Amino acid sequence: MLGIFRSGDWLTHERVRRIAVVCLIVSIASVAYLLATAHGTLDWKGRPIGTDYSEVYAAGRMAWDGAAAKVWDWPTHFRVQQGLHGSTSVDLYAWHYPPPFLFVAMTIATLPYLPALIAWQAATLVPFLLMIRRIVGRSDAWLFVLAAPVTLICVTHGHNGFLTGLLLGGGLMLLDRRPIAAGLLFGCLVYKPQFAVVIPPLLLVTLNWRAILGAAISSFGLIALTLAMWGRDVWDAFFASLPLTRHIIIEEGRTGWYKIMSAFSAVRSWGGGIPLAYAVQAVVTVAAVGATLWLARTARPALRNAAVSAAVLLSTPYVLDYDFVVLGLGIAWLWCDGEEHGFGPWQRTLLACAWIAPLFARGVAQFTFIPLGWLSAVAVLAIAVSRHRHPAVDVDRLPGDIAGLAAR
Repeated sequence: MLGIFRSGDWLTHERVRRIAVVCLIVSIASVAYLLATAHGTLDWKGRPIGTDYSEVYAAGRMAWDGAAAKVWDWPTHFRVQQGLHGSTSVDLYAWHYPPPFLFVAMTIATLPYLPALIAWQAATLVPFLLMIRRIVGRSDAWLFVLAAPVTLICVTHGHNGFLTGLLLGGGLMLLDRRPIAAGLLFGCLVYKPQFAVVIPPLLLVTLNWRAILGAAISSFGLIALTLAMWGRDVWDAFFASLPLTRHIIIEEGRTGWYKIMSAFSAVRSWGGGIPLAYAVQAVVTVAAVGATLWLARTARPALRNAAVSAAVLLSTPYVLDYDFVVLGLGIAWLWCDGEEHGFGPWQRTLLACAWIAPLFARGVAQFTFIPLGWLSAVAVLAIAVSRHRHPAVDVDRLPGDIAGLAAR
């Protein structure tokens, strides 16, 4: 039995499709139930539909009303959300983003709440799906994207995981052929800078000056637009809010340690102090970025890209399960690389586990304190490194006697 999982032979195409179909049916039913039991913009539990999306929509409305700088004032922002949903019992969903993300929030807020939520998710999910299909080169890629548990999580939270995946994945796909365009996409990650830690050293170590130029143009261009539109007030408000965000959200974990999929969160959930958690996170960040830079200089692009996808998640102390849309890029690149060059022991099984992990990650972390989400990102990075250090051989493609020896 163990040998089947080691080789990955249990992952037949038909079985994988059946699992994906079941997951897709569950996802559709979950969304249908959520909408059918909702009352206005609140679900049956009294939470805003889209939960975190509530803060984005409210921020967009505030910006249109000329109160952009007040977005980072939590009490003011909270009152706007309460008025938006007509309820004083909704939870606070605080705004932590840099000013450039206000452009997205304002665009979303041009429509009513629910239509805007649907349009926002569709406008980012569809191109993300097409990008994954381009990476894997399979017509049924849509099934595995739509059925992925992380897709359901991102959609029901109304989050920006698909946008982040588009910017990162598009940049990595274009990096070797159209570096300026790749840099332009990377630079737009200024809206979520904790996910761009690995990008500057990646471009520097590969001496990709054109990509650096593109990233500088888009990032500084977005910053300049915010200054032109709202002045310094929004940046002053953003920087003033950072200590509170760090203390409440990151260090105290008000979001819930089981929801945060980082090394920092794992240490804190185990009872470790803040200094220890930061020290462990620093070690993980350096290791993840270092391994990625090594692959960037020596490995084929698919392995480099997969490593970047994992390192983006591993290098920040604050990352939630809906952000693991990005890890789907790494899984896709590694799966394609495996089909071309063969899979090593356990690799197919581990990739399948990483694909489905978001379905269980919160529950496992909450009740067992095992950081399953974080471990899935570690697994993707480890597979990328392993495939470069030990080129895989698919034993199924070898002649009978040699295949038998290799299987042993």
